[in-house]
Amino acid sequence: MYLTSSAIFDGKLILLSMKIGYQIVKNFIGWSKTEVFVQELILKNNLKSILEIGAGANPTINPEFIKKHDLKYTISNIDDNELKKADKIYSKLVIDLSSPGFNLPEKFDLVFSRMVGEHISDANTFHQNVFKILNKGGLSFHCFSTLYAFPFLINKIIPNKLSDVVLDKIAPRDKHQHGKFNAYYDWSRGPSPQMIKRFENIGYEVLEYVGYFGHNYYNKIPILNKIEEVK
Repeated sequence: MYLTSSAIFDGKLILLSMKIGYQIVKNFIGWSKTEVFVQELILKNNLKSILEIGAGANPTINPEFIKKHDLKYTISNIDDNELKKADKIYSKLVIDLSSPGFNLPEKFDLVFSRMVGEHISDANTFHQNVFKILNKGGLSFHCFSTLYAFPFLINKIIPNKLSDVVLDKIAPRDKHQHGKFNAYYDWSRGPSPQMIKRFENIGYEVLEYVGYFGHNYYNKIPILNKIEEVK
């Protein structure tokens, strides 16, 4: 999901048209493809101040790119221990953007998140707070898991301890660098008219909203993976 706070950027009025699209999960830009996408976004729009929400131990943009382009790159998390795992080049903020009392005087050219949206319990407040800290014409970009794909529906329904065990079996990860967090899936939906209207009601102009079908949780079970691809 790719948003702007208004149609004015860099002092110029830009004629914008909303792009709605649907693709398959192998093209999803929320995982390995995110860094290149964000780098291109930064260079194309001459963005200098960036806030990555929920980055924690694994910020999207590497230190070399930040140094080369003289960026002010800030990462945020509600857990200070997660932020401590990241390189010292990143400015770090312990903030909760879903808090009704959120206040931050600083503003940014770009505020984005990857695989954070599904963990936000109050998405309306979250996106309102993101809007508040965008510079005039600033951009907001979010990648997130959506309902009602079967694995995400199960993740929402079953207790966290059980879902953690299941995840260890089908998608093992380094728990120090890739922790598992509560999933709520509030506003975690595809590009429906209702979802677009919610963002517009806050004040955003939706530039692009792409829904990706499928998931990678059946990779270790070839027959189920094939059925999923066909579906």
